[in-house]
Amino acid sequence: MRRREFITLLAAATVIRPPAAYAQQPTRSRLVGVLLGFAESDRDAQSGLALFREELRKLGWTEGRNIEMEIHAAGGDAESIKRFAKELVALQPDLIVTSSTPATAAVLQQTRTIPVIFVEVGDPIGSGFVTSLAQPGGNVTGFTPIVGSLGGKWVEVLRDIAPRVSRVTLVFNPPTAPFVKDYLNPFRTAAASHGVEAIVGPVKDMSELEALFTTQAREPNSGFIVIPDVFTISHGAEIIGLAARWRVPTIYWGNRRPDLLRPQYSRRVPACGVVCRPRAQGRETK
Repeated sequence: MRRREFITLLAAATVIRPPAAYAQQPTRSRLVGVLLGFAESDRDAQSGLALFREELRKLGWTEGRNIEMEIHAAGGDAESIKRFAKELVALQPDLIVTSSTPATAAVLQQTRTIPVIFVEVGDPIGSGFVTSLAQPGGNVTGFTPIVGSLGGKWVEVLRDIAPRVSRVTLVFNPPTAPFVKDYLNPFRTAAASHGVEAIVGPVKDMSELEALFTTQAREPNSGFIVIPDVFTISHGAEIIGLAARWRVPTIYWGNRRPDLLRPQYSRRVPACGVVCRPRAQGRETK
């Protein structure tokens, strides 16, 4: 089963009981709140919402008949996430589904009683969302596709594909990647074991992201690893464009924008992301 299918099945099946469970109770419409850290136009967001609705329909829940959905998409903006979280909780829905670490944190700051299901969260235990993966406790449960040890695995994959890489920059946005600390030690340990210089590259906006790529890509034998946070995923097109422009090997989480990858410079890496492979490393292409 594909990850997104599992996520939607989890959300639909584990929290909302089928209508038959309410056969002896007065019928009322249920309200589900959805808070996306990304833009609603995002391909994965659209696909995930479609699958979520499909699984709900299979369980007997149909929008406009016995269920309503209130969807807020923050488009990668941290302040919008907080505002939308407050608005959703004020509606007192029967369930809230969150996508991303910042969205989940914002909702849980507003409620500890409304059931919450999270997806695409980097470190649910370290972030304080759950007490353990086996027994999450409280009003929250969910699914996490990534763990801190991947910080080291991505270094190994990058070196396997681009053996000449001798310096690697870990790119992330601090406000939307509070979980990054769990990736730093594995990243640094793996880099040291491969004789690679480990560079930590926090960026707060696109201007800093462009400056980081421009500076680091000009150094010989450079590579990038992009942490999957709300900011970097929302700006995936720009990041892929920078990697292709500078022809620098870059691991980018997932495969959200394969249409932007030039076949001659790219290679897909299962479970890790996309690596743009250079022809002439560190040179900007026009």
